[in-house]
Amino acid sequence: MLTQNLGYPRIGSHRELKKICENYWADKTGYKNVLQVGKNIRQENWQLQKEVGVDVIPSNDFSFYDQVLDHSLTFGAIPKRYNEVILRKGNSELDLYFAMARGYQKDGLDVVAMEMTKWFDTNYHYIVPEFYKDQPFKLFSTKIIDEFYEAKQLGITTKPVLIGPVSYLLLGKEKEAGFEKIDLIRNLLPVYLDILTRLDSLGVEYIQFDEPFLTLDLSEKEKEAYNYTYKQVRKSFPKLKIILATYFEGLGNNLALTTSLPIDVLHVDLVRAPKQLDEIISTLNEKTILSVGIVDGRNIWKNDFENSLEIINSAVDKLGKERVWVAPSCSLIHSPVDLDNETNEQNLSAEIKQWLAFAKQKVAEVVTLKKLATNGSPASTLQKFEANKKATANRKSSVLIHNPEVKQRVEQLKAGDADRLSPFVLRKIKQQALKLPAYATTTIGSFPQTAEVRSWRAKFKNGTFSADEYNTLIAEETAKAVKWQEEIDLDVLVHGEFERNDMVEYFGEQLDGFAFSKNGWVQSYGSRCVKPPIIFGDVSRPQAMTVKWTAYAQSLTSKYMKGMLTGPVTISQWSFVRNDQPRSVTCTQIALAIRDEVCDLEKAGIRIIQIDEPAIREGLPLRKADWQGYLNWAVNAFKISAAGVADETQIHTHMCYSEFNDIIQNIADMDADVITIETSRSQMELLDAFADFKYPNEIGPGVYDIHSPRVPKREEMITLLKKAKAVIPSEQLWVNPDCGLKTRGWDETKKALIEMVEAAKEMRKTENVLAAENLIN
Repeated sequence: MLTQNLGYPRIGSHRELKKICENYWADKTGYKNVLQVGKNIRQENWQLQKEVGVDVIPSNDFSFYDQVLDHSLTFGAIPKRYNEVILRKGNSELDLYFAMARGYQKDGLDVVAMEMTKWFDTNYHYIVPEFYKDQPFKLFSTKIIDEFYEAKQLGITTKPVLIGPVSYLLLGKEKEAGFEKIDLIRNLLPVYLDILTRLDSLGVEYIQFDEPFLTLDLSEKEKEAYNYTYKQVRKSFPKLKIILATYFEGLGNNLALTTSLPIDVLHVDLVRAPKQLDEIISTLNEKTILSVGIVDGRNIWKNDFENSLEIINSAVDKLGKERVWVAPSCSLIHSPVDLDNETNEQNLSAEIKQWLAFAKQKVAEVVTLKKLATNGSPASTLQKFEANKKATANRKSSVLIHNPEVKQRVEQLKAGDADRLSPFVLRKIKQQALKLPAYATTTIGSFPQTAEVRSWRAKFKNGTFSADEYNTLIAEETAKAVKWQEEIDLDVLVHGEFERNDMVEYFGEQLDGFAFSKNGWVQSYGSRCVKPPIIFGDVSRPQAMTVKWTAYAQSLTSKYMKGMLTGPVTISQWSFVRNDQPRSVTCTQIALAIRDEVCDLEKAGIRIIQIDEPAIREGLPLRKADWQGYLNWAVNAFKISAAGVADETQIHTHMCYSEFNDIIQNIADMDADVITIETSRSQMELLDAFADFKYPNEIGPGVYDIHSPRVPKREEMITLLKKAKAVIPSEQLWVNPDCGLKTRGWDETKKALIEMVEAAKEMRKTENVLAAENLIN
């Protein structure tokens, strides 16, 4: 029996990667320093896994920004608009790479970034490959080969990890008509074979192909591509040991296809789909090894050794020890790095901490499970087993977890509790009293969190600032933001959220049932790291969370101030959620807490309230057959959160980086008065779904990409608004950025928003001229 790991966090135990990349983008450090920090993180990760006792250690799981983007660069899948970036004197391969991820605006050259979307049902974002008919591929970057050799120089023979050829193509997007992306498999596969040839010459033993699309619904053409691909790989490399990794769901109706492929090791996710084990074993090729993904790579709860050993022993009974490997369910990039860094009990109590395991602890759990399953356990391993049983029992019986009042409130909900008083067609008439102009302008909520603002929060938390000092500074910053928004003539203002650390963490800190780590950072995209709250118990709201600062900001202006909240689905999706009750129950508890906040904001005179739900699409099960059950409770949770206010109060929601076509009816069912969405990177393509559906409520399609540092021109935004107007009636349209502005700098934010407001005014002028001409005619 061997152990393997599918991937390890690449951000560094203290977010070293974030800091060096952001310094590089700000021209505060050099190219060589970036490479050195990356090398340090890789080598620390390899050494740690070796010392813990992992048998098969991954390489090429490190990335400076995104693993899918790494593959696009490796295969030469570089859109032509970046050709001039490549040719610019002084630009390195890394500069090209970052330009593809973030855009490039320097010395007269202005190139937009590639599109970004969610990685399956996670909160990780990947850079979407762009494909063209008959597109050629070539080996452009040798990163995977270089990193395998780097590890070998340390005395560690790793297994290089590649996104499988079929999954890589399915992750991308066709950028012209007349072909299907899967048609490119014969063009792409030779590059994979070239990579394998080079690795083979360096003495590679195992290669891991990640093929998560084997857990999704596949077309016949896609199934044929899998057969073709792996037969060609096996034919070219008869002795190479191929690990095929699947995760995030069970194999379902792709089981026969998957087990028929000529591979040596099949990895399956038994955390998400534990019931698939027996069927897999019964169809597995007699020589294929089964890697059981038994330690949860997506959540932070300590593994239940007794339960896992039952599953491992069941597999061993049928296959034998030599044909069973033990592993995490998926890559550990979705886990925080190291629980040992949590030393402050004010953040995380000792009782709750004993229930948890981060990435470092998870690889140790994998090794311990192997030792326990092979009956060669020394006393120290048996002690770990007993400690594990004790922690598991403690969590089940802890008084911290259960709140009878919260449970009762959920049980007493009635069907009508999720409905607004009137349908939208009547609410819209009442909301005309807001007297907002055509193409009303707003932002998504947050303004730049400068280093100075973040330092105030840190000083307040560590006691350097008193509450009065901190509140005075936040009030001053809020007042500046309100005044500036008035000066540029935004229509609906926001208070800026300077008192907030993160759109989920801020609320979790004020809700019962949540705990927080100090260093439990997880990569969301690029250098963006989040520290998800830990929902360990029943959730309730002891007191108002946002009313103070929203009401203060409203007192400073005669314009409408928008209340800003995070929705229940997003709070649950972007937290580490308790796994001892259905997610739907936890989400409904959060919905009731947000409902209380919405009602309090309305009582404080706030007429426009935004309840962000960027994660509602992300939470969809991977199989369409399972969608409706999720959508029923997710949509209902949002409606519960919004339904307690009068018709005159306008409810907004925000969604980003999602495909909406297949859930547009469910989005309409949410019944928000206004929805703002990300559309700029897709050049308004996402609006097609709303147009085809004839979406009845109001829409704010994002007119510029906030995840890129470039400042868009007014003409760009006008072009996008005209595209929007071509498919959505102008009376339904709002004007806003793609997302919140927290991660941007003030200089670029001010320039972009000024242009955005002027673009909206240009559209109003055009509308007025057309209206006048129609009147004359």
